[in-house]
Amino acid sequence: MTVQAGTSARLGEDDIVPSIAAVMEGEGDPIANAANIAAILFEGLADINWAGFYFLRGGQLVLGPFQGRVACTRIDMGKGVCGTAARQCATIVVPDVHQFEGHIACDAASRSEIVVPIMRAGQVLGVIDIDSPHVARFTPAHAKLIEQVASLYVRACGDATP
Repeated sequence: MTVQAGTSARLGEDDIVPSIAAVMEGEGDPIANAANIAAILFEGLADINWAGFYFLRGGQLVLGPFQGRVACTRIDMGKGVCGTAARQCATIVVPDVHQFEGHIACDAASRSEIVVPIMRAGQVLGVIDIDSPHVARFTPAHAKLIEQVASLYVRACGDATP
């Protein structure tokens, strides 16, 4: 199933990658692509309360397109789950954010989180961040899915800087 403007069909997890590939086909703008990806993730993943992007700017992660409640605007590298994933250049799945030392609570309802770095040529461009109000919402399969989404994003945007 692909997503087109004006459709209202409910997405499922199996629809995420094909829908993202379809909506980014021929589109290289990083902000437009991030906005559509955030919307597809928010629609396609059940039991989440936030999905979006942070982009690296001057040593900080700065809020990009997202779906959900108002979010933290800037996160220092190495701080919180997002800053830690960006600094380590590694996906982090946190079953219970209350057990993650230094967690930044932008939304008190969030209980679990997954953060995937967006990498191009070994450099961190930013992260994809997804939160859930449920403990242990994300699995290793979700990590692989969001890593695939990050790769699709980088390929679609080419050398464009978000």
